[in-house]
Amino acid sequence: MRLLLASVVLISQAMAGSTDELRAARDRQDRAALEKSIAALAAQAEKKPADAQAQYALALAESYLAEISLEMRLRNEAKAAAEKGIQAAEKAAQLKPDNAEYHRILGTLCGQVIPANVLAGLKYGKCAMESVNKALQLDAKSSLAWLSKGVGNYYLPPSFGGGVDLAIKDMEKAISLDPKSSDAYVWLGTALRKKNANAEARKALEKALQLNPNRVWAKQLLEKTPQ
Repeated sequence: MRLLLASVVLISQAMAGSTDELRAARDRQDRAALEKSIAALAAQAEKKPADAQAQYALALAESYLAEISLEMRLRNEAKAAAEKGIQAAEKAAQLKPDNAEYHRILGTLCGQVIPANVLAGLKYGKCAMESVNKALQLDAKSSLAWLSKGVGNYYLPPSFGGGVDLAIKDMEKAISLDPKSSDAYVWLGTALRKKNANAEARKALEKALQLNPNRVWAKQLLEKTPQ
């Protein structure tokens, strides 16, 4: 029994370390490092098709690659990464349908295809909305799920039930659940910039960098935001 528990702890620690490395590569917009990690994670996921966590790790890495590709205006690359990630996320959600985070990453990936290809909104918009809503149904206190919902509303026109005001409310909810979420502050700043609320946007972006000084995208946004 002790050996089993020790193995579980070691696996959890290894996954946490892997996730931290992926996030660090995302923060510095290091496509090469993410692509290298994705190759290794894809091989692992192929070896363990029934391992939901292996599928999730691959989906998360692809989501980070899609995210920085959008930041760098590499839309075709973002679309390719997101679509590959969707396959892994769908497997994870099918294997563990009660895991909110698996549905959240699936919704995020579906949403990441749309900015890269607006026409894809017809195909992926429903997936994005339903998957994130499913995540919130399973875990209403998930800061990441509220943030994903906010990002979705940021891109969804008001005529379709979205808009920047709804996005800001969702992002503020994400922050209330996790005040140390630098990602939520980055997106809050982005949404406030869209409203031309530049003073508030700068405060949000400065807070994001205080929480995570390594986030290149936050630095770039702050530099572009008027005083």
